[in-house]
Amino acid sequence: MSNASEPVLTTHPPMWERIYGIPWPFFLAITAILIAAMAVGTLPAGLTGSLMTMIVAGGILGFIGDRVPLIRSYFGGGVIVSIFGAAALVYFNILPDEVVDDITTFMKAGQFLNFYIVALIAGSILGMDSGALKKIGVRFFLPILGATFGAIMLTALVGQLLGYTIQDAVLVIAMPIMGGGMGAGAIPLSQIYEELLGQPASYYISLLVPALALGNVFSIIIASILTAISSRVPGLSGDGQLMHGISIQEKVQTLSLRMMGIGLLASISFYVAGEVLGAFLPLHPYAIMIILVATCKIFQLIPSVINDACAQWFSFIAANLTLAQLFGIGIAYTDLDTVLQALSINYVLITLAVVAGAAFGAGIVGKLVGFYPLESSVTAGLCMANMGGTGDVAVLSAAKRMQLMPFAQISSRLGGAFILLITGIMVALLA
Repeated sequence: MSNASEPVLTTHPPMWERIYGIPWPFFLAITAILIAAMAVGTLPAGLTGSLMTMIVAGGILGFIGDRVPLIRSYFGGGVIVSIFGAAALVYFNILPDEVVDDITTFMKAGQFLNFYIVALIAGSILGMDSGALKKIGVRFFLPILGATFGAIMLTALVGQLLGYTIQDAVLVIAMPIMGGGMGAGAIPLSQIYEELLGQPASYYISLLVPALALGNVFSIIIASILTAISSRVPGLSGDGQLMHGISIQEKVQTLSLRMMGIGLLASISFYVAGEVLGAFLPLHPYAIMIILVATCKIFQLIPSVINDACAQWFSFIAANLTLAQLFGIGIAYTDLDTVLQALSINYVLITLAVVAGAAFGAGIVGKLVGFYPLESSVTAGLCMANMGGTGDVAVLSAAKRMQLMPFAQISSRLGGAFILLITGIMVALLA
């Protein structure tokens, strides 16, 4: 909705004249201020300086990535450029060390990633029709099983062709990729391997990390490629709907600053409740939060004003902080050196097999049980094969389907717990 008090932003110039929604001369002035602050060492620490750097640099990299034809169409566009552009700034020591340290602290110790994701989870679910959740229900776990089976089978096959043993191909490469990221996947997996295979956990971590990094890259790329393909093949995609006739897009509302504040408080309250219950239940707080939010929505346990408020807060966060978040992911979570060291052709091919097998298996099984193949591949397949919460944001951004975040989190968290379970069984069988 236009606002007469904001004439500069209602003229709607062509997009090449705007960066991050701001006319480019003003954005360049903001960028000059940021560079000057870095040069003289006066950039504020903590949230203020970190968020300014992330928004400005993420906006620039996203602007570039979305306008380079090949990258835009098949390699994630602004998503991939924001993440790996940020990682390159660290790798080549272009950003001052204190800025990198501040952003890393802000993302990790400050848990800005959690702040972002909980807004998406709460807003996505509470903005849905409760009937959609009831219809989708436990059926969603079938494509997760399909993704797991597809990844294991294709990895074992390609591994055999490339000279890998099944143990090395499946346990060392496939399972960590499918296990939900570093904290929920690689670290507990390394402990399982230490107990059952004999080497120290640090040894296995050094083997698992390159697989996670490459798996995350391929998940983003394949999400972008599948999205481009589906736009040309009718029937492959539901345009953001997981099932035919079930829309998970938020309803149109009259935006309100007060409502966004309510949504902020409600979203983080659900997450904190998940943390409390996580002290007693063997589930990740995200998984518990999803269950809590879905239960409240399905059984209509909270008033519609909170549902609408969370949906509005989700829309605000997704529209304004996605590129900043992706830049932060590149700084704090993406080790370009680790990715480069793992780039032997065989390792790359077998990693690609894991991700492709997950996407294919989820898409096929999803189609059989009534889901659109693209949305099933992205959520149940690629969001299991990425690096958990960070990867979910990147993959859904590449697929232009951020409203599917609740299902991405089911794959990353509950699917990751399932991977830990079957890995323990497989280690006992293959060791």
